[in-house]
Parts: sequence; structure tokens; C-alpha cells
Amino acid sequence: MHKLPFLLAPLFLAASPIAAQTVEGTQLATIIAEGTSHSEVMQIAEHLTDTIGPRMTNSPGMRQAEQWTQEKFKDWGLSNVHKEGFDFGRGWWIERSSVRMVTPRIASLTAIPIAWTPATKGVVSAPIVVAPMSSAGDFANWRGKLAGKIVLVSSPGTPTDKTQPPFKRLSDEDIAKLDVFEQPKWDPAKFAAAMAGARFEKELTDFLAAEGALVYVTRSRNDGKLVHGEGYQHFAGDTPTVPGVELATEDYRRLVRMAKAGAAPTLEIESLVHFDDSDPMAYNVIADIKGSDPKAGYVMAGAHLDSWAAGDGAADNAAGSAMVMEAARIIAASGIKPKRTIRFALWSGEEQSLYGSIAYIEKHLATRPAPDRKLTDDEFYYSWATRFPITTLPGHKDLVAYFNLDNGSGKVRGIYAENNMAAVPILREWLAPFAPMGASSVVIQKTGGTDHQFMQSVGIPAFQFIQDPLDYSSRVHHSQLDTYDHLRADDMRQGAIILAAMLLNAANADKALPRMPVPKQPSPTVQ
Repeated sequence: MHKLPFLLAPLFLAASPIAAQTVEGTQLATIIAEGTSHSEVMQIAEHLTDTIGPRMTNSPGMRQAEQWTQEKFKDWGLSNVHKEGFDFGRGWWIERSSVRMVTPRIASLTAIPIAWTPATKGVVSAPIVVAPMSSAGDFANWRGKLAGKIVLVSSPGTPTDKTQPPFKRLSDEDIAKLDVFEQPKWDPAKFAAAMAGARFEKELTDFLAAEGALVYVTRSRNDGKLVHGEGYQHFAGDTPTVPGVELATEDYRRLVRMAKAGAAPTLEIESLVHFDDSDPMAYNVIADIKGSDPKAGYVMAGAHLDSWAAGDGAADNAAGSAMVMEAARIIAASGIKPKRTIRFALWSGEEQSLYGSIAYIEKHLATRPAPDRKLTDDEFYYSWATRFPITTLPGHKDLVAYFNLDNGSGKVRGIYAENNMAAVPILREWLAPFAPMGASSVVIQKTGGTDHQFMQSVGIPAFQFIQDPLDYSSRVHHSQLDTYDHLRADDMRQGAIILAAMLLNAANADKALPRMPVPKQPSPTVQ
């Protein structure tokens, strides 16, 4: 999962309800039997995590995953199995790294290279400079002071009390709080501030290079010795020239305290990382279960296959990818023939800025005006849904529903209706048989930060499932703990079964799910 959305595109309500149609009893029993007694969801997840491991976009691990997932779809008898490419940039992967404090004492520190920063030239040893910088306006304070130094660029922050449990299942009360309609708002000033902040990562690394810094160090956003290594400068010819590492919060704060109390500690840093420029294209993996009526359009399920490099990309998002793949296997093995084609997508580049699903939208569904300059990842993410007008393509009408999984491996508890009020009663009817499995809630709230978001923003009925959070946000998300051990097998079997049934309901319904109008340029919200 990428990040929480900054903006909500303007939304409107469809007025014409439709008659729902649920998977009939024998078919439902077949789906449940196939998804329990013959499930392969955990075998899929194990291969993606333990065997392949991290799947950074365009990395060797992602290339393996692209090939292996296509082979599985073909083995299960799906058709039209192929990759769809889009321009992305450089691949990158970590071989090894090490960070030690060597004066005033020796201590091994918990750290990870920052994605798309270069390797160090062997082992780099130098004193630190604590130089917190959060905007380009801070650069003047440090000009001429950073050459030959290891530069700590984050604010140390202060420890906070942890009042919430790290592992959580949703209560009925938690879910009920999600069923509140929030009016969309458009604040041009807030948007402009976000766009300015979205350029800072590149401004910072360019400044550090110009000043002759040896390595820069950031502080992890979480305590508990967690590290993540997120970085976003992957464009060919535009990656940083200064190596970067992220340091565990506890180690970072210790260094800051020591530098404040006396002589600056000296660090030894080795970062052995590699760029892969063999193919600048990233690829979505697509596969179909062909429908009987080519004029009825298609329904779709998706999850992102790419991950970060700190862990094995298990909860984020081998879990969603495995459930999407297992839903495909269940439907194919059941012998149930859908009226509409069911398409399965494993997206790439989600972690950088939802690039894979946006590429699909722009090729098949709708386009927006191009930006007037090259954007950073965050600028691209924040601005994509703000460019008007939207021009729908002929394929826009063909995609009648999209379902997304990208909230870890927790049990499916229901679905977000994404402010599509006309769809609520239909989604409730489709979910009703799964109340004994714990999934029955349809809430009106919108969600973002993952691949359904921009489909929904061009008028496609696109939905994300409500899932138990487990320890996804508290510990696992993008960290080195994102490994197979944090997946829950019973929950994932349940999720794959529900996804398969929802896809069949949407594929076989007499009428497509209600659509919301294609958004137009909003007016600023008056406060």
C-alpha cells in the first residue's frame, strides 16, 4: 500500500438502483469447498515471499514474480495471460549493508539503504553532522558545513507513549464508525503546499551532493528498531548521487544525544546496492477468465505485486496478490462460466505512485491532461486526480466493477462503498451469505492509497475490502517484519473465497453496478 490520499476527487451519486443477483447455492458451495479443502493461497504467498522475496519495481525479484505469476495463471487455464508495460526507470536491489558506530565506542546499528540511492565506495568512515532539514529553506543553515561528513538530516523527535495494542481485530463498533459520508473538499492552497513538499526529497539529495556530503542518514518513522528504506527517485538519469541509509529511531536518537553532549560520533557505513538498467519498463500482469457474452463488458480484481526491500513484501502485498490469484484459481477450478469476462491484474509500481494501475487506466479507461513538466513520484500521486478534463476512452464503459485487496492478510469484514450510495444495497446482498464468516458490512466511506483509488476517480465502480488490521500499520507496513510469519492463513482463505464470489456476482448480474458520473473540475470548498 502506497500512502494515504491527500485529496478526494469530487463525487456524485448515481440515481438508478438495479436488481442484484447473487451466486446461487450450489455454485457458492462449490466455491467454498474449493477455497477451503483445496486452497493454494498460502502456497502462493510462500513462494512470493520466502522463495522470491522482495519485489521492488524493476528489480530482479520483481522480474521473477512477473514470470512466475504468469505461469501459474496459464497452469490454471486462464486466457489472455500477458504483461502490459509502462515506462518506469531503474531497477534497484540490496546485496548487503552495514552501519557501525566506531567512536567513542563500537556499536552495531540497525539500518537499511534508502531505495534508489547509490552504493558507497567501499566502507565509508567519517564523523556525523546533525543537520535536520525539512524544507529547502533550511539549506542556508548548513551550506559549507557538510563536506566529507555523514549527515543526519531528520529531526530526532521525541518518544511517545504507545496507547494502542500493536495487533488488532476490528469490533462491530470500529466498523460502524466507517459508515459515515464525508463530503468531498477541494482546497487549492492545501494542494499547492503538498506539491511544494513533494519536491523536497530531490531538492535535499541535490543539495547534499553539491555540498560534498559522503552519506546522508534519515530516521525511521517507527520505533522498535524498525526500518523501511523507502525512496522514490527511480527515474533514469535522475537518481541520487549521494548514498543514503535509514537508521532505526533508537540508534538515531542516541547519535543525536551523543553529538549534543560531546564530540560527534564517527560511523562506518557500507552500502552494497545495485542498479538494474536492463529494461526501463515496468509490467502489470494480466489474465482473464473469458465470459460468455463479449458485449457485456468485464469485471476485475487487482492487487499490487511490487513491494519494498526491507522485508519480503508479505502483508504488503503478497497477501493481496495471493488472494487475487487464488480467487482466479477457485473460479477456474469450479467450472462456473461467467457471463462477463473476469480479469485479474497484478500491478507494478504501486509503492512509488500507483503507476501500474494508472498506466492501465490511461491505456484502457480514461486520460487526463499531461502535466507541464516532469513530476516527482509524490507530485505525480498528489496531482493525478486534479487534472481536468477527464476524457473517457471506448473501454471505459466495458469495465463494470473493480475489486482491490491491499490491506494485509487480515480477515475480510466487508467492503467500502466509496461514496457510491446506489451500490450499497447490492453489495450488501452479495455479502450476506458470508456473515457467518465475519464479512457482512458495507460502509459508505472512501479509502485511498492503493490501486482502486484512481479508477474510482474516473467514474469506475471500484472498491476496496475492509480487513482486520492485525499488526499491518503498527509494525509490518514496509518494514523488515513484513515476512510470511505475519500472514494469517484462515483469513486469507476466507478473503479469496469472498473475492471469488463477489467477482462472480458482478460478472453474472443482469445489470452492471451503478456508476457515478465522471468527475469534473471542482470548485474550491467554501468554509
